[in-house]
Amino acid sequence: MQSIYERIEYLIKKQGLTKKSFCEQLNISTGNMGDWKRGKSTPGTHKLIEIAAFFHVSLDWLILGKKNESADTMKESGEEYFFGQIRQLNCQTEELLPKEKEFIKEYIAFTQYRKLMESDENS
Repeated sequence: MQSIYERIEYLIKKQGLTKKSFCEQLNISTGNMGDWKRGKSTPGTHKLIEIAAFFHVSLDWLILGKKNESADTMKESGEEYFFGQIRQLNCQTEELLPKEKEFIKEYIAFTQYRKLMESDENS
């Protein structure tokens, strides 16, 4: 499975769902699914998180096809993830592409937003 779409399609089949049912449950248009299949676009960050949660798979596997070999490789800290010189070397040997860095920044911003919204609801 080389693409995000192929992994999503695999999960849909494995779950015994139809693509239409899957789209309805996650509020995805069939047009968007078609664009993902043709490689015209990929799911946005928020939709990838929803899909991963729906199927109980990791974002690493859904986005990159990588298995989560060590759950505690990355720990919370006050530093920016991956972008400092030292953190980069501890994380992986190759430099991240600008597109990958942007995706990670979006994901971190989204999780911070969710935490803020949850704390506002609990107040």
